[in-house]
Amino acid sequence: MTPQYFNRRDIDFLLYELLNVDKLCARPRYAAHDRGTFEAILNTTEALAVDLFAPHAAKSDAHEPHFNGQSVDIIPEVKTALKAYVDAGLMGAAFDEDMGGLQLPMTVTQAANAMLYGANVGTAAYPLLTMGAANLIGAVGSPEQKQKFMRPMVAGRWFGTMCLSEPQAGSSLADITTKATPTEAGHYLITGTKMWISCGDHELSENIVHMVLAKIPGGGPGVKGISLFIVPKRRVNGDGSLGPRNGVALAGLNHKMGYRGTVNTLLNFGESSECHGYLVGQPHQGLAYMFHMMNEARIGVGLGATMLGYAGYLASLQYARERRQGRHADNKAPDSPQVPIIEHADIRRLLLTQKAYVEGALSLSLYCAFLVDQQRTETDAARRDAINLLLEILTPVAKAWPSEFCLEANKHAIQVLGGYGYTRDFPVERLYRDNRLNAIHEGTHGIQGLDLLGRKVAMNNGAALKALAAEMQAAIQAARKVDGLAPLAALLEQALGRTGEVTIALQMARKDKPRAALAYATVYLDMFGHVVLAWMWLRQALVASAAKPASPAEKAFYGGKLSACKFFFHAELPKTAMQAAFLKSLDTTTLDMDAAGFAPE
Repeated sequence: MTPQYFNRRDIDFLLYELLNVDKLCARPRYAAHDRGTFEAILNTTEALAVDLFAPHAAKSDAHEPHFNGQSVDIIPEVKTALKAYVDAGLMGAAFDEDMGGLQLPMTVTQAANAMLYGANVGTAAYPLLTMGAANLIGAVGSPEQKQKFMRPMVAGRWFGTMCLSEPQAGSSLADITTKATPTEAGHYLITGTKMWISCGDHELSENIVHMVLAKIPGGGPGVKGISLFIVPKRRVNGDGSLGPRNGVALAGLNHKMGYRGTVNTLLNFGESSECHGYLVGQPHQGLAYMFHMMNEARIGVGLGATMLGYAGYLASLQYARERRQGRHADNKAPDSPQVPIIEHADIRRLLLTQKAYVEGALSLSLYCAFLVDQQRTETDAARRDAINLLLEILTPVAKAWPSEFCLEANKHAIQVLGGYGYTRDFPVERLYRDNRLNAIHEGTHGIQGLDLLGRKVAMNNGAALKALAAEMQAAIQAARKVDGLAPLAALLEQALGRTGEVTIALQMARKDKPRAALAYATVYLDMFGHVVLAWMWLRQALVASAAKPASPAEKAFYGGKLSACKFFFHAELPKTAMQAAFLKSLDTTTLDMDAAGFAPE
């Protein structure tokens, strides 16, 4: 059988049956498009994913980038695939027409990117970061900066990165020491070191535009003193042509357990020659600006995690259908034929868990992209505010839940293959290694938990949580009217009620016991995410239950959706009750334990 990296039928279901994305074409921003345009983009990307991205995924993992003394060597297939991607106009697909883009809905472009992530996330990371950096310039850059730096990125001639972390600071951005000193010439001199910079040095594009956080002398303490700068690998002349090499030096490559096809670097700025940087927006607003890129990147990371889990699910499903081993429990005759392992109950459990995780997570990722499209085009101020609140509260979930549980799906995929799952003859061990990164970069799992519990559910007197609850209640009320879904609606309503109670209890506890209230923010995040995913599954089940399949294949597709929904509600959602009880107890064991008790120093 031909390997599968994604399920196009599922993508079409989410786009056209669940989200009704073609209705966006009635809005002025997307009026130039129709479903035919969307299908052309999806078909083109599908072909690229299968023909040019997937074939070198294992090779780029085995032959990761290396420094040859002068430049970074990357296997040639990466550049070939990215050139085809750029030539197809896909780098600019979601950007405005006046910047040279196609101005397509983000929902469609994210669905297209999903196929690339499933096929080869290492290569797909280069355009992901470039689009994020270009969007950041588009959001807060000057008109001159947009023309000078953003336009070549949208065209795919230049690539981009984000440079936040430093060796001594990590996620603690308040402690960064990279400095930006103003000059009379209008630019700044950047000095310092940045660590873990994905796509930080390569020869895949004419130039690399680094979005760098640095501190201007005399700024406020901590994060208040952080500013944002454009720092190109090569300087850019007034007419847009490339000048000499800027003072951005590759200090070393980081070699990770996964994502090996994506070069990851330690960069020195201004070490041996002047490094020119250009202030973006106002001084000391850099961290706020960077969140434009980080929030988009977090949704993208969640989508990448989803598709790595999805690719593993499909690989293990194919294996389970082909691999014959053992017999049914009621037939142990040694002379009887062996059965495909998909006939065994525990293999089915592993497969159904994977399906519930990855198809639910994909629904969430595309729903968040759809919210972005609505945010961009909504004319009613009150509705737009509600959409903004939904995006705020769902972003940490959309990043963290797939990164945690689609990794769990990858673990199950390895288990389905047994001993073969640990060999490089099959892709599932590589997919697991690739996916392990996603719970760390763009904000660790713990940071997402603190963001959700410490900020998002409490902001504006709980306005975001109320907006989300209202959306969930709409699905609950609709499901109450559908045979077979009413019991699930009741279960979701109970879980939603528990979530509200726990949230109130923890917010009240923060007044007197802030450390205890936030100690298990990741447990809260997992609980909250499971409730959100149950809602995603109920939405899918509502569509599937109303479908009128015209073929056995379609009947099986919709039946699979209903089974996965039921499984998630029966096997996964009950876990939130135990988590809620634990959170309400305000257990302080973690805080009370003497650090010396872990082990002798």
